[in-house]
Amino acid sequence: MINLNKTLEEVKDWAREVGEIQKDNFGKQDLKISSKTTEIDLVTEVDEMSEKYIIDRIRERYPEHGILSEEAGKDKENTEYMWIIDPLDGTINYAQGLPIFAISIALQYKKETVLGVVYLPMLDEMFQAIKGEGAYLNGKRLKVNDRRDLRYCVLATGFPYDRAEDDDNNVNYFSNFVPKVKGIRRMGAAAYDLANVAAGRLDGYWELKLSIWDIAAASLMIEEAGGKIKYIPNKREHSIVAGNKDICNKIYDEINNLSYEEDLTTFS
Repeated sequence: MINLNKTLEEVKDWAREVGEIQKDNFGKQDLKISSKTTEIDLVTEVDEMSEKYIIDRIRERYPEHGILSEEAGKDKENTEYMWIIDPLDGTINYAQGLPIFAISIALQYKKETVLGVVYLPMLDEMFQAIKGEGAYLNGKRLKVNDRRDLRYCVLATGFPYDRAEDDDNNVNYFSNFVPKVKGIRRMGAAAYDLANVAAGRLDGYWELKLSIWDIAAASLMIEEAGGKIKYIPNKREHSIVAGNKDICNKIYDEINNLSYEEDLTTFS
């Protein structure tokens, strides 16, 4: 197995270098933007530049490894090591000139995430984790919040890109949670939301229809910070709940109970 501590330092350097590309182009008036699956599922030229930079570094340093990236897809099958990349998580924020966006890089070994980095260029916040060695933010060890009562929790969530076309769009769950918690935040970058759960800044998180590159790095951070990730059954792609064990289970139960009640209504 490769030396993960050495690799982590390389990945942090790549993230900072990509962060400079993103900062240099932030607020650019003639930024090239196109859409993917829907009109609000955007990709910019900076997403593509960032992705190319990271992929080039991986191929130079680890040519035998596989890579799965948001824009480029997967380039190898049946490799022990697989890099999972979201070069610019929060593209809508970036295109709007909102300074909350992240670079997320994870490394899996035999399909298990063993290393993760989430970097916020505009905030200069470097979240990092190695499996079994804890999670850190700018050198400070992270621990999930220990709240147990949803009434005192601040949660985060988001909404899928196809929310106008598919009724399973999180609006019902959001409405259910609003009167039951202290607050809900929607920051527009799933990797950052999850990293903030690991840091104890947020008490919990849920979202539907995420992709593996949204969650791979930050999910490891939550686990290394003493938290828990649960997958919501019978949902599309990666639909998850996160928090400390108690809050994760309570969010999960709220969603499951609401789904069950809806099913009874539908088929009665």
